[in-house]
Amino acid sequence: MKLHELKPAEGSRKTRNRVGRGIGSGNGKTAGKGHKGQNARSGGGVRPGFEGGQTPLFQRLPKRGFTNINRKDFAIVNLETLNRFEEGTEVTPELLLETGIVSNVKSGVKILGNGQLEKKLTVKANKFSASAKEAIESAGGSVEVI
Repeated sequence: MKLHELKPAEGSRKTRNRVGRGIGSGNGKTAGKGHKGQNARSGGGVRPGFEGGQTPLFQRLPKRGFTNINRKDFAIVNLETLNRFEEGTEVTPELLLETGIVSNVKSGVKILGNGQLEKKLTVKANKFSASAKEAIESAGGSVEVI
């Protein structure tokens, strides 16, 4: 195979439909919009969820609860994940971000006690669950809330 013989896979490329370009194109005159009406106009059409003036479904359904604007969302890290670090490492949110364990620190990092920790580590995080704190200390490591 040579460079000039390369072709895209069958059906992977489709020519763009040029509307309003004459009767022979199949989409001339009204450009596929039919005759008059709201959808035929420039800038016409209705918003998503519009039901022709009838009260839309999203307004008819009962509303429940609220969104707390002060909610803190923590990046979760389990104990078993911390086993990839060397013995005696100081685990910080920056290190977790660097190694790709967390992709976004959010409001901080919370360590949960899921799994077993086999290494002695110094863990610095914003929050710890009671079981995680106990497991880190029983493994000979230390816990520091930042």
